[in-house]
Amino acid sequence: MNLRNIIMAWVLLGTLCLTAQNVPTYLDGSKSVEQRVQDALSRMTVAEKIAIIHAQSKFSAPGVPRLGIPGIWCTDGPHGIRPDVLWDEWDQAGATNDSCVAFPALTCLAATWNPDMALLYGKSIGEEARYRNKNVLLGPGVNIYRSPLCGRNFEYMGEDPLLTSTMVVPYVQGVQQNGVAACVKHYALNNQEVARDRINVLVDDRTLHEIYLPGFKAAITEGKAWAIMPGYNKYNGDHACENSVLLLDILKGDWAFDGVAISDWGAVHNTMKVASNGLDMEFGSWTNGLNWGTSNAYDDYFLAKPYEKLILEGKLPMKDLDDKAARVLRLIMRTEMNRNRPYGSLNSPEHYAAARRIAGEGIVLLKNDKKLLPIAPDVRKILVVGENAIKMMTVGGGSSSLKVQRETLPLDGLRAKAANRGIEVAYERGYVGDVTGEYNGVTTGQNLNDNRSADRLIADAVEAAKQADMVIFIGGLNKSEHQDSEGTDREDFALPYNQNRVIEALVEANSNTVVVALTGNAYAMPWLDKVPAVLQGWYIGSEAGNAIADVIFGDVNPSGKLPFTFAKSLADYAPHAAADSLMYPGVDGNVVYKEGLNIGYRYTDKLRADRVNFAFGHGLSYTEFSLGKPVASARQFNGQGTIEVTVAVTNIGDRSGAEVVQAYVSDAKCSVERPIKELKAFQKVTVAPGQTQNATLSFDRRAFAFYNPTTKLWTIEPGKFEILIGTASNRITAKIPIEVKEEITWKD
Repeated sequence: MNLRNIIMAWVLLGTLCLTAQNVPTYLDGSKSVEQRVQDALSRMTVAEKIAIIHAQSKFSAPGVPRLGIPGIWCTDGPHGIRPDVLWDEWDQAGATNDSCVAFPALTCLAATWNPDMALLYGKSIGEEARYRNKNVLLGPGVNIYRSPLCGRNFEYMGEDPLLTSTMVVPYVQGVQQNGVAACVKHYALNNQEVARDRINVLVDDRTLHEIYLPGFKAAITEGKAWAIMPGYNKYNGDHACENSVLLLDILKGDWAFDGVAISDWGAVHNTMKVASNGLDMEFGSWTNGLNWGTSNAYDDYFLAKPYEKLILEGKLPMKDLDDKAARVLRLIMRTEMNRNRPYGSLNSPEHYAAARRIAGEGIVLLKNDKKLLPIAPDVRKILVVGENAIKMMTVGGGSSSLKVQRETLPLDGLRAKAANRGIEVAYERGYVGDVTGEYNGVTTGQNLNDNRSADRLIADAVEAAKQADMVIFIGGLNKSEHQDSEGTDREDFALPYNQNRVIEALVEANSNTVVVALTGNAYAMPWLDKVPAVLQGWYIGSEAGNAIADVIFGDVNPSGKLPFTFAKSLADYAPHAAADSLMYPGVDGNVVYKEGLNIGYRYTDKLRADRVNFAFGHGLSYTEFSLGKPVASARQFNGQGTIEVTVAVTNIGDRSGAEVVQAYVSDAKCSVERPIKELKAFQKVTVAPGQTQNATLSFDRRAFAFYNPTTKLWTIEPGKFEILIGTASNRITAKIPIEVKEEITWKD
């Protein structure tokens, strides 16, 4: 037990040493949370209410010591529990018991298209947070993939709001099973890292509600998330942390959110706005704590003394402060003062198994023309090439950087698996990228220096490739600045470090070449026609090497599907198609989402179908599937209940595997422009060879509606719709006509 817990235990013990009839309601676990919150609030002074709504250190808020109410401790996620940092600084505290399991990046989780994996993920990472005595996990991230240049896309769940919504709900539920709050971020429209702290996003209301809000809405209304983090950016002129439309009208109004809106670190700018417009807790406004603020930095935060002064002067209402304090108390009751929460666990075998399982299911087999994968029995010698085969990827990338207990590298995972089969695995570097490995004092300890010239590296790799039965190139991006990293966006759609030249040389030397890319973003593939097999590997975490080896050797049959479109060039993405700086990265502090609803496959499938390397939802298997004729429970929809569509999935191959049946809805004739198709349901089914399993897809009124910004109502116009069944956005195998007779409207 650490010192903080010992002190808190003594405080609580002293408070509880009252006669039974005098035990305060707020300490009585038999009472409802709301009774306890209101009782505690009634006992607090103005100064105590102010104290609990802002930070006392880099990651904590103080609670109410006089009443024995503990404080709140936050931790970064969303892929693992960040190492402890110093009280007032970002550098790590030097603890020896704060290593963690690194789970796959959320792009990989989204690529599983499996809500069961999201629940397992949330439960596992929540257990690690609970064991470390963290009350709030700063994650998951659900910002939509708008541009492939966004440095933080690897922390999010792709380009589609339905996929994101479906995956975030069980993640939140899994985390909160442990008495740890999930803090969904970054609300809203944080779709680029360039100028993220000042960029003003201008987007129409329909696009906002149909594309950029659904993931947050699902996390709140279905997942019942206890916390949410507004981002750095502005929306319609006001910063997200000070935005009354986002925080009051939508979040606390339409969605009836009863949790805590917690600022991103350093995202608050104005006391009057932040006090009045819905933010509940302020963290990190002077992000070096006492160094960058005054001698009492935390007390000088915007929601600290400046706010208290306005309250006491009667210039701001007490009811707003009471609401903020009540929400923080509710969070404390749900977490630190929840006597029934489990104890959690850290670095357990179960967590490593979960990380490996999620990674294996999220890896996407993009291409396998020569059936190079899984590795054939007659392969005796493999050459592995590429820096990412030997580079730790758990350190770096911004606030999601971790200190892991262990990380299995791809080369090590492949060698271990190959050794059991009598296969020799050689290695060549091929290229040198980023040889560093440090973030906030956490270092990888790797020495990746290589003084060979680029030509020498390629020549050595080519010579070795000629001697191998097959070549596995493991490259992609990394978590350095201007790649996949918080704070910066990519500067180029191409793979860095001369990798295209390396791949071209390898495939010319050995036609049995497999490309494995570890990235959180799409990228150009000028060599695609020449390379027979491509595997999309993501940032997979502690079990990276083992999970990649599982798939390459066939112990795991790949079933991942792309959560975003892999187009041929940057210009094939809507925000970049017109080379309009106002659309990206912005002009004079403003960025305008002129493309509206037409992002991702909504744009490419309509206007750039021939310019896509791999479509949204694409992913191959080592077996083959056949979809039967879909059967619908009804062909008319009146706005009540659901339409159920059943699709028989038959495995016509020779090994067990999983297929994702995807259903899109098309509304060809409408008074407003609608996307060519929109994902509205999906189900992943596992099928044994020669067997058939049914996928059941449900469609309620949300599947056919659009948001009317004039009436502020969700609307279904009468007319004819189509449900499109397939296995990718560009691979539709059946269509079901659906008719709506009368207009249907409703409000959130």
